[in-house]
Amino acid sequence: MGAAPNDDPYAWMEEIEGAKPLEWARAENARSLPRLQNDPRYPGLYEDALKIATATDRIPGVYFAGDGQLYDFWQDREHVRGVWRTTTLETYRTGSPQWRTVLDVDALAKAENANWVWHGANCLPPEDRLCLVALSDGGKDADIVREFDVAAGRFVEGGFRLPEGKHRYSWVDRDTLVVATEWEKGQVTTSGYPYVLKLVKRGQPLSAAAEVFRGEAKDGGYGVSPIVLRDPDGKVQAILAHRPLDTFNAEHYLVTDAGPKKLDLPTKASVQGYVAGRLLVTLEQDWAARGFREGDLLDFDLAAVKADPARLAGRLVLRPTETQAIEQVATTRNRLVVALYDNVKGQILSFAPKGDGWASTKLDLPKDSSISIGSATENDDRMIVYATSYLTPSQQFLADASTAETAVLKTAPARFDASKHMVEQHWATSKDGTKVPYFVVRPKDLKFDGSAPTLLYAYGGFLVSQTPGYASTVGKLWLEKGGVYVVANIRGGGEFGPRWHNAGLKLNRMRVYEDFFAVSEDLIRRRITSPRRLGIMGGSNGGLLMGVALTKRPELYNAVVIQVPLFDMIGYTHIGAGASWVGEYGDPAVPAERAVIESYSPYQNLKPGQKYPRVFLETSTKDDRVHPAHARKAAARLKEYGYDYLYYENIDGGHAAAANLNERAMRQALEYTYLHQQLMD
Repeated sequence: MGAAPNDDPYAWMEEIEGAKPLEWARAENARSLPRLQNDPRYPGLYEDALKIATATDRIPGVYFAGDGQLYDFWQDREHVRGVWRTTTLETYRTGSPQWRTVLDVDALAKAENANWVWHGANCLPPEDRLCLVALSDGGKDADIVREFDVAAGRFVEGGFRLPEGKHRYSWVDRDTLVVATEWEKGQVTTSGYPYVLKLVKRGQPLSAAAEVFRGEAKDGGYGVSPIVLRDPDGKVQAILAHRPLDTFNAEHYLVTDAGPKKLDLPTKASVQGYVAGRLLVTLEQDWAARGFREGDLLDFDLAAVKADPARLAGRLVLRPTETQAIEQVATTRNRLVVALYDNVKGQILSFAPKGDGWASTKLDLPKDSSISIGSATENDDRMIVYATSYLTPSQQFLADASTAETAVLKTAPARFDASKHMVEQHWATSKDGTKVPYFVVRPKDLKFDGSAPTLLYAYGGFLVSQTPGYASTVGKLWLEKGGVYVVANIRGGGEFGPRWHNAGLKLNRMRVYEDFFAVSEDLIRRRITSPRRLGIMGGSNGGLLMGVALTKRPELYNAVVIQVPLFDMIGYTHIGAGASWVGEYGDPAVPAERAVIESYSPYQNLKPGQKYPRVFLETSTKDDRVHPAHARKAAARLKEYGYDYLYYENIDGGHAAAANLNERAMRQALEYTYLHQQLMD
């Protein structure tokens, strides 16, 4: 990996919680926050954002557990950290569920004097009584793990426990875990993730764990992780080790008593699950030797895989068309279920074994919506499914994958008046001729004179799709106030499967940014908006996109919200978890890749004397994924060059830049106050 540049005057900001960087951040907050919070619009925007974030009539994100109950994790004004709770399907369907609290994180944080943020629970099938609860200090990716007994409602005394770290783990049985962690000080990859997998027995110290697989310190990606394949009754059928080589390339190994055995799979392949004796795999690259293509869903006879891992014979289950992409794969007791998108509009297909293949049925769900699988149970073939679109409040369905029947469980109330708005899908032409779709949410009576304040959002990376979703906060804080909202489905995402993502990797990275500029220019050409009224927003990889837009095409925009960004792309591999993303961006230590990175890296491309709009930079001290130094250094360089800018660093909050609902509402109110100032005034 590339070494840190030795001529960077702001390298001291990379000490994440150093006294000097934190003093600097607090001074920046003290300078910037009053300019937003003293705006007469801010209190109302904050109250609206908080009301939405803490509304008690939200749809609970329930999921099935092995005990037949429904569980969810819930946050509101009284429980800003949240409660893990359970109810029955019967009472849930009545509209007045009888909830039982399993774990109150607010109460736990108070009792333990800790800033706990819930990171979820991993429970042992089929009963799901014993769970590994993950808690983060302030929202960091790193967490501590403690065993919890759901039936007893308490942590297990002397139970399994992992100290703070970026762990990867799963249950094998009630007395055994398979865990990748930092077993010895420094035993992590260059990007800070574990690469040694061991079996941990109940009652044994971690030092007694038996190694079953080992990667290498030079491995990229997010570290070695276990995949435990079980039948519907919870019996383990196989344990796999997933070994990332970089962000997207990985090897898979079968863990056996005789040692690990490598599976004959391409390095861009993802194990999706196991059902009806078949191992399910999606491809993110062509497998020409077998006649398969990127985007295909395949299955393999698991017994044959175990007998001869080095020679796999797969079957094609589903090959998406050029306009389609597989967004999710799930399994029930007897069915394989796929959430499939076509031109960024969702559907669900249920597959049943038939002869030497599969027969599919399409579920009856709303059209022109995003459709997602929230939970699937292996007790039977039921699922929790969600449908959402920009202007229609989200719906939650109980679906049966075997009968294809669906029934509405909950419909969210409207959070804003959408009666005067409409949604359109347009297509812009990128520099290389590629057609790039984008959605416009606008007033029906919009005057096409370029005067509409318009917020354009995009991400463009890591195979992440930007599918339509109910715009509750955007609707209340922006659309109702006269704004237009746009989401661009640029390359780098997964909207059209792996090909859409692969087209923007490494040496081809500028295609992602050219797509974004093409959408921006198309909005202006259509007279929906103008540079004076066009603002943009993006976070993380999308924050990098914002930095590129600022430095490459500042004349197109009058507002730029840069959330938890990557910014110093020449130094990114040595900052935080940056080395894990080389598969996406390339390595600055490789001359050809460095040349491309240098051409767009925002930190290196900031220049004095440019007509940059006043930007708003946001980050979090506790973000151990995208290090706050990126945003800090960006602000310092803007200050050095004499630009006006706003900066907010949440001292807690992790990569979401908000550790609880109050902080989230504050961040949103700050953002929209800024957008009102820049685009509506």
